[in-house]
Amino acid sequence: MKTSARNHFEGTVSKHATGAVNDEIEITLAGGQKIVAVVTRESAMGLGLAVGAPAFALVKASSVVIATELGTARLSARNQLAGVVASVQAGAVNAEVVIDVGGGALTIAAIVTQGSVKALGLAQGSAATAIFKASSVIVGVPG
Repeated sequence: MKTSARNHFEGTVSKHATGAVNDEIEITLAGGQKIVAVVTRESAMGLGLAVGAPAFALVKASSVVIATELGTARLSARNQLAGVVASVQAGAVNAEVVIDVGGGALTIAAIVTQGSVKALGLAQGSAATAIFKASSVIVGVPG
């Protein structure tokens, strides 16, 4: 499958909380990282999202926020993947920042302003956390 979403994560449904309108789906990736998504009840049923089922998560790079020095900050965004900056590709206004969140086996890309790159001190090897809301995740199943 080809998509325009920069971030494509494959895994297995590890939790499924059913709601009246929306369901919460947790997908565990091969490296143990977890991604939480909120989808409509109808979508969850139509896709057959049950614990143990293979699934993938798509996240647009523009939906990813980068943080540094979070310390004990508590955030409402359910998805927080900590790692190190693998690369920064500068553009005229924005930059693509790729964060290694899986020891070389898993990366996540974010599009942020050049001002943010400078303000956060984002450079190859620096610590950073990729953050995105569960509602920003699109879930699919193979086949």
